[in-house]
Amino acid sequence: MTSERFSRCPDERDRLGRERETLLDSATEEFPRFFAPAPGDGRTISAGCEIAGRRFEEGERLWLSWAMAHRDPDDTVRYETIGTIRACATSRRSAPRVGGSVLARRDAGDASQGLRRVKGSPRVAASADFAASAGRPLPLVTELNAFFWTSGADGRLRIQECTSCAALVHPPQPVCRHCRGQEMGVRAVSGGATLIGFTVSHRFSLPGLPAPYVVAQVALDEDPRIRLTTNAVECDPGELALGMRMEVVFEQAGEVWLPLFRPAAEQGEAVPPPADEDEPYSAIRQVRPMRTTEKFEDKAALTGIGASWLGRRLMVPPLSLTVQACQAAVTDAGLTLDDIDGLSSYPGAGAHGGFAEGGTTALESALGIRPTWYNGGSETFGPGGSLIAAMLAVAGGLARHVLCFRTVWESSHAELVKQGRIPLPGGADAGWLKPFGATSAAHTLAQNAQRHMHRYGTTRETLGWIALNQRANAALNPTAIYRDPMTMDDYLQARPITTPFGLYDCDVPCDGAVAVVVSAVDTAGDLARPPVLVEAVGTQITERIEWDQSTLTHEPQTIGQSAHLWTRTSLRPADVDVAELYDGFTFNCLSWIEALGFCGIGEAKDFLDGGKNIARDGMLPLNTHGGQLSHGRTHGMGLVHEAIVQLRGDGGARQVAGARVAVVSTGGLAPSGVLLLRSDT
Repeated sequence: MTSERFSRCPDERDRLGRERETLLDSATEEFPRFFAPAPGDGRTISAGCEIAGRRFEEGERLWLSWAMAHRDPDDTVRYETIGTIRACATSRRSAPRVGGSVLARRDAGDASQGLRRVKGSPRVAASADFAASAGRPLPLVTELNAFFWTSGADGRLRIQECTSCAALVHPPQPVCRHCRGQEMGVRAVSGGATLIGFTVSHRFSLPGLPAPYVVAQVALDEDPRIRLTTNAVECDPGELALGMRMEVVFEQAGEVWLPLFRPAAEQGEAVPPPADEDEPYSAIRQVRPMRTTEKFEDKAALTGIGASWLGRRLMVPPLSLTVQACQAAVTDAGLTLDDIDGLSSYPGAGAHGGFAEGGTTALESALGIRPTWYNGGSETFGPGGSLIAAMLAVAGGLARHVLCFRTVWESSHAELVKQGRIPLPGGADAGWLKPFGATSAAHTLAQNAQRHMHRYGTTRETLGWIALNQRANAALNPTAIYRDPMTMDDYLQARPITTPFGLYDCDVPCDGAVAVVVSAVDTAGDLARPPVLVEAVGTQITERIEWDQSTLTHEPQTIGQSAHLWTRTSLRPADVDVAELYDGFTFNCLSWIEALGFCGIGEAKDFLDGGKNIARDGMLPLNTHGGQLSHGRTHGMGLVHEAIVQLRGDGGARQVAGARVAVVSTGGLAPSGVLLLRSDT
């Protein structure tokens, strides 16, 4: 039996799914008189039996955990013994049709029910040790959050409370964000909530949490400002709808009790979306005006660009890509490495996997540069934040020429992990998303897109016009990874990743590096190429940073930065000749179009319909090199590179005629930054 859910997954998941089913089938063959077919990923016990020392009774179901799959370095898949099959009772609340492993659960508020037991066997909670060891990401339990992660032991959900103003606070903090009081307590809440977002994850699987599963967001009844990322369980995802009533159930994994949510038995009318603390135009009103008439942007110029080889699984050291791009940028500016007195990178040194090469420390060590100023880190204005920091440095006189760079080697890193040559990081996770399988920005952003569709009538075709535009532009760019023509049918029929996103809604993991030289403007006249000048930047945060606590009406971290940009210039959206907008996902790009004012919030469906407005000859030529969706995920810096190419008039077949003003955004969802650039003519 190959279940429907595996047939919808990517090829690799299909293969592993079939092997997983084969193993479960082998149990059926070994104990044929004990099994009866059951829908979904399991078998129903038709008569009492004992397998691997465990007693199973009639009516129980066997489930094979995804965690049993182990990949050896030679790419073969091996499984542990059949004895690790685990059981669950067959009551309505015990076996979710999608999402969630089957462990001990209890209805919220029912302290008398106790841990559920599988009849005739040890209590089901004993399976928790298996789940914990299986590798499903578990939260890092600290003194500050222990009350939350252990509250399910008595069936009650608990949230931090400010004892000064009685507001609920989540995630837990040492201070109340509402009244700034520091007397914090804990309140047991009802466990009732409203479903405010959900996505069916098809592409991503975790040990103990096989795809497809439902990542959801709920707003608590006591205070809809409190949102929890969770899994929707015990339901058909096709029957879920925004505004549904939900109730908490708990799943034990080791010492942790994960709060999951299922549709409540009593539904009634769908609940309207909760009011948003950060309605779009209220965020705009929070933007602070300029403090002086003097702008640091006027003192900086972009004078050199360079890029390394770009491709999939290049299998070269990432620092070699960085060096290649940096040397090209310095040469393009007419400088030598000895002229460079500043370095700036994102995300800097640290355990960033395929997202970095080691930061400024690694590059300085390789090239022997002795900078007077240097910078590296991820808590900045998006991936392009290294440029804004460099502008401040040259404007303040700390450096004359700052070399900024960004390197990714995701595709090679993934291949090395697959080969067993790089271990995956382990241990508990300090965040609030991964324990529920929300391991990618896609899981959160997909729910932002879902809400946009629900609220404004946006469709998948709306997003498709962005993907098709980027592919058409990539066809004219010899460095783009994906250049083959794409139709709307191709887009719509591509395999699902996490609903509503399909394959072509997601950017292309690749290997490559991009570098940009930021110089003091008074040096630019002596350099090799006409400088690109900086008209304005936008950086202000006006919304909550936590992904699942932020806005419900639009993508977070786009509107505040965009509004801030327009306060620092007399130019307006109509003056922009070309837009290079962050497109890690199609919805990122849509959000920036709205936030920057090229259309109103919620009006992207009409603006993008047919794709004409964003074509190279349209009113807003968009992502002219193919964007990250087709050119490759260079994480924002490729967009800056292309903006400079366009303003120099070097775009060749993809050049936008008369391009003099360009807007570039990097980031979104996470803190971001926006640049407004212009040619020196």
